[in-house]
Amino acid sequence: MNLQQAIAAVQPPCEDSREAARRRFSDIAIPLGSLGLLQDAVAQLAAIQRTVRPSIAKRAVVMFCADNGVVAQGVTQCGQEVTATVTENMGRGKSTVCLMAKHIGMDSFPVDIGVARDVEGERILRRKIRYGTADMTKEPAMTREEAVRALETGIQMAEWCAAQGYRLVCGGEMGIGNTTTSAAVTAVLTGANVRDVTGRGAGLSSEGLERKVRAIETALKLHRPAPDDPVDILHKVGGLDIAGMAGFYLGAAVCGLPVVLDGVISCAAALIAVRLCPAVRDYLIAAHQSAEPAGRLLLEALGYTPFISAGMRLGEGTGAVAAVAMIDLVLAAYDGMPSFDEAGIEAYQPLT
Repeated sequence: MNLQQAIAAVQPPCEDSREAARRRFSDIAIPLGSLGLLQDAVAQLAAIQRTVRPSIAKRAVVMFCADNGVVAQGVTQCGQEVTATVTENMGRGKSTVCLMAKHIGMDSFPVDIGVARDVEGERILRRKIRYGTADMTKEPAMTREEAVRALETGIQMAEWCAAQGYRLVCGGEMGIGNTTTSAAVTAVLTGANVRDVTGRGAGLSSEGLERKVRAIETALKLHRPAPDDPVDILHKVGGLDIAGMAGFYLGAAVCGLPVVLDGVISCAAALIAVRLCPAVRDYLIAAHQSAEPAGRLLLEALGYTPFISAGMRLGEGTGAVAAVAMIDLVLAAYDGMPSFDEAGIEAYQPLT
């Protein structure tokens, strides 16, 4: 499915199923609303899956791995070679997100969408658009055609997950320099000041942070990406990982798959997807608020309140996987708790 077909194909979730799930929570023997935002997440699952009994027993996290040419400007603590190393660790199931996912019975799939060198590992899905983006302080990060191809690669990955029978997906990423590209994307999408959305990433010094801010400001002044054209933003100052995730979220919505979002890079991709197709928003579940400065702003732009606030900022999809574990726990109660009548307890009544 191409990009325009996907944008046209997203259907709204089932509101009847959402309301049925809310009634189920009112009927089981717990205080009204006592599981908070997690109840809303389960009701959203019900709406997306169009059933009062949603299931996330088969779930996957897909990690889009790509390099960013802007690292040439000294905006990162470590070198670009780390992207390939971590991607190969993901291929062996030895990265943080893979180990967390395995622990909760979740499959993980690294996708090479733009690592700067060829990577080794049988489990790595090879969908390389190009060997890393260009340095956006000097030229556009990628061509517009490459940005569309990266979006469509994400759409195809969502279609593949649906065909494999997955009922819920998470998007993850790996790419040294991608907190720089995500800050640039966020600044354009929200109109925020660059300094207000730019953080230290994996641990930049104050001098490094200043270089990062200057690099983003230089790129935005040079290319002037159009705030109302998400593809233009990706083309000029985005990353292949962000584009792949944005397409993945759009494709998941087409396929009727709920998506649990990760941190700041994931949310930047989500906002791209929502700006391409506003109906995608109804398929997204906000997991946590990243410790990166843009995290809160992106969630506000998406209109979500996350249910984890733990200062996480690792990326890879780790926050999303942690949230899936919490949703699992709530589904156990949702599916297994007796009703007030069955428990012989007088039902709680809403406060008036």
